[in-house]
This record gives sequence, C-alpha cells and structure tokens, in this order.
Amino acid sequence: MSRSWAPETRRAGSGRGRSGRTRTGRPRATPGPVRPPARWPRRVRRAGSAGASSGCASSTPWLRAAGEGSAALSARGRDWDTRAVCWRAGTDIPDTMTPSPRDPYPDALRAGALLVVVFGHWIATLPRVVDGALAGTDHLLAVWETAGVLTWLVQVVPLFVFVSAAVSADGVARRLARGGQAHWWSGRALGLARPTVTYLAVLTALVAVSMPAGGSLHTVFNTSLTVHLWFLLMLLTVQALLPWCLRLDARFGLGAVGGLVLVAALLDLLRGGVTSIDTFGELGARVTARPAGIVWLNMLVVWLIPQQLGIAWTRGRVRGVGAGAALLLLGATWLAAALASGYPVAMVGVQLAGNNMLPPTLALIGVIWLQVGAVLLCEPVARRVLAGRAPARVIAVLGALGMPLYLWHKLAEWPAAWLGLRLGLPIDAGLPGEAGFWLGRACWIGLCLVMVAPVIAAVVRFELRRTRDVPAADGMARVLAGGLALYAGLGAALAWGAWPGAVLGLAAVGLASWTLRQRGGRAPDASGSTKARPAQRP
Repeated sequence: MSRSWAPETRRAGSGRGRSGRTRTGRPRATPGPVRPPARWPRRVRRAGSAGASSGCASSTPWLRAAGEGSAALSARGRDWDTRAVCWRAGTDIPDTMTPSPRDPYPDALRAGALLVVVFGHWIATLPRVVDGALAGTDHLLAVWETAGVLTWLVQVVPLFVFVSAAVSADGVARRLARGGQAHWWSGRALGLARPTVTYLAVLTALVAVSMPAGGSLHTVFNTSLTVHLWFLLMLLTVQALLPWCLRLDARFGLGAVGGLVLVAALLDLLRGGVTSIDTFGELGARVTARPAGIVWLNMLVVWLIPQQLGIAWTRGRVRGVGAGAALLLLGATWLAAALASGYPVAMVGVQLAGNNMLPPTLALIGVIWLQVGAVLLCEPVARRVLAGRAPARVIAVLGALGMPLYLWHKLAEWPAAWLGLRLGLPIDAGLPGEAGFWLGRACWIGLCLVMVAPVIAAVVRFELRRTRDVPAADGMARVLAGGLALYAGLGAALAWGAWPGAVLGLAAVGLASWTLRQRGGRAPDASGSTKARPAQRP
C-alpha cells in the first residue's frame, strides 16, 4: 500500500493482531470504518463507508463508472479496490477475492496477436470503386502473390491456440481431477455465444435496413462480415479436446506433439498419392492440386499441435532461449522444404482450394515451429519489459477488449467505405506497385480506426450493463444440445454470410445461449465450474 496515507491510517491497519498500546504506551487506534482520504480515487472513497459494514464483499462495479471497458477489467479493478478498502477499514479480505495477478506474458502475446489480426484483415481488404460507387472488394493476396511471405508473420492462429492452452491447462487439470469437465466447456461455449448473439442481432438488423435501400452490406461485404467466425468454431473444438491433450502430455510428453505431426504428414501423403521416393519431392504440388476429402481431418489434427505445445510449455517441457532458437531453425528448414516440394507460399486461404489453410497442410506446421520458437526466444526480455506498470495497463485494456474487437472489427469496413466515398478519399488505391497504393492503404486503415472506435464503445457499454456471471448448464444433455446449436449457428453464418447466414445464425446461437444456461440453481463461487467463463480472447 502507498506510504502517503495518513499516519493514523497506517497505525489502524498495522495494529491488528498486536497489543493494544504503542511503544510509547499510548493506546492504539482501533480499526474501524474511517472515511478515506480526499486524495484517494473517488470510486474508492465512495466505497469506504460501505466496505466495513458489508464485509467488503461489495459488488459495486467501480470500474464501470470509470469506463475501463469490460467485465474482466471491472472484476479485476473491483478486487483490488475492495482489498484497499478492507485494509483501510481494518476488516478481513473476503476469501472469494481473485488470488493473484495474471501472468502478463501470455496476455501480452494474445494482445499483440489480436492487433495483428485486426490490422491484417483491414490491410488485406481492397475496396473497388466504379463510377463513384462501391462495386466490390479484392483480397490483397489475390492481386499480390509476393505478400504471401508476410502471412508467415500475420497468420497468428497457432499463437492464439498455443497461449489459450497454456493459460487453461492448470485449471482444466484441477477440474479433470474432480470431474465436471463438461461444465467447464459449457461455460466457455456460453461465454462465446452471448457476445456472438449480440453481433449477429445487430448484423441482422443492418441487413434488414440495407436490403430495401439497395445497400452494399448484403452484397459487397456479405461474406466478409462473418468469415472471421471460423476461429470460434475451431477454438471451441480444440478446447473441448483439452482434457485428452492433458492426458496425452502426462503420458507421452513431447511424444504427443510428434504423434500429431506424424498423423498430419500421413494425411497429406494420402492426399498427394505419394507412393514412392520419386514422387515425394512433388508432395506440395500434388497435395494442393487434389481435393481434400478425408484430409479435412487435418482441420483438427494440425490445430491440436499448438495446443499440445502450449501444454508442454506450461509444464516446462519446452523452455529457454536454446529451445526457442532450435524451433526457429526447425521452422525455417521446414518451410524451405515445403516450398521446394510445391506447397503455396501464403498461409492464409483466399479460396477453398489450393491453399495451406483449408485444410491445413504440412507447410503450416512450419509456421507453428516459428511462432513457438519466437515465444520462447523472446520470453526473458519480454518478461522484464512487462514488469512495468504502463505495459501492464495497456495489456489489461487490450485483453479486456479482445472479444469485442475481434467480433466487431470487420463491421467497421462497411461505414469506412461509405465515409471514404463521401469524402473522396482514395480507398480504391489500385494494385501494389502503382502510385498511391500505400497512401490509399493508409487512408483505409485510418477510416477503419475512426469507425471501429464508436462501435467498440457502444458494445462495451452494452456488455457492462448486462449480467456478467451467468451460471452454465451442468447436465450433459443440455451441454450437447447447446453445443450443437452453437456449431450450427456459427456454421450457417460462416457459410452464407450476412444474408441469410446472420439471420439463421442468430436463431441457432440464440438457442445455444439459452440452452447452455443453468436452470433453477445458483451460480457457484469463483472456484466453481458452472459459472459462464468470460469470452475467450481471440
């Protein structure tokens, strides 16, 4: 606590559990509900008197008034403010307080990856204007193949999965020991379903308004507004398998990672029809030229590899600068061999065929090695930098805004295009290499930033007003039914875009949000497994 508090405050706080007199023989101050000093933050002063009388278990959302952006930030700030008030009032700190601050390094990795995803999506979208009207959009990779090398850096989905597994592993292991794993997954699913319902509801309303007016929302931006929901489907699936991944790690260690890589390699060999050493050198070209078929299983197998590595990281099986350098070397060698055999350069799928994403190929595993190696190599320096207060605050805000920013950042492209046309800005900057292309990209990014800010502010305000701690379903039948509805809704929105996908998705995801809630019971405390988890940061 700060040493700038009044002397009588320090005496009152330090007198608990000791004799009733000071060293000079004067009676000690008795702890009690003393009014907080005027220099304390207003949100703490307001809670001072109520803290002692209520046992300091107040649920007053102090950070809500401060506008710091999410339920996660509000809960964290409430905990620390309650600790301060309890210490000031001389009462005991409640046992239900959060135990310790989060590890900042995984949070920083996720925050950085989130920014890469948001800006990467905006940069990759190329609006096309014909006769002063928005006629369509192109993808940067479709018109500039050289940019495929950049996707080795901006394809950060493996990093998200790696960090999510590392953060969740210990909690899942504890719940696995006492059963009730379905409760944990239903909480995660409900935490994703609730904000997704809001997004799809707004999207449905905008489509309903846009269609009669002949707007571009359901034409130009139709699939662009829902394509990013695929990540939620993948994340829910791999996290449902997290208990099995923990068992594999406990039994086989890093051998579990090797087993997954072997399965992915066998599936690619099967797809490529490789039967001899002579055709092995053409594996990449043969794989991308043939339909996937059963090799769609790699949508699960390949994304389980970073999850298994995340568990190994948190268990200490892969640590240190040496391991990071080795993985970087392995990744570079792996990618060189993949490109030599004919795999595409880009790690982001633009079409449904001939790419490294749909389904993931062996080449994408090389990016996994590179990203995990970079995490290990940068860890010592990054942890020293993150020890400061300023970086921690930035990471806390980005982490709290993670889910809203991921869900809503694509929607900002629609009003950004409208505003750019009205202002006469060069949002259609032509092709890479032409004069003014990067100036046009800068204008486009600026417009997206201007438009996403009020959207996120409105979403955060709405989320702070709704009930945060919703108990999740604890019956297997409800969990399965809610999970199937959630998968169906996300799949419909992903397949058919804003129209009619958002409408169908809203009905299914709304049903999932209702089904995954516990009926007729109270939510347990913070250590329980049936309370809805905060939406997983993308």
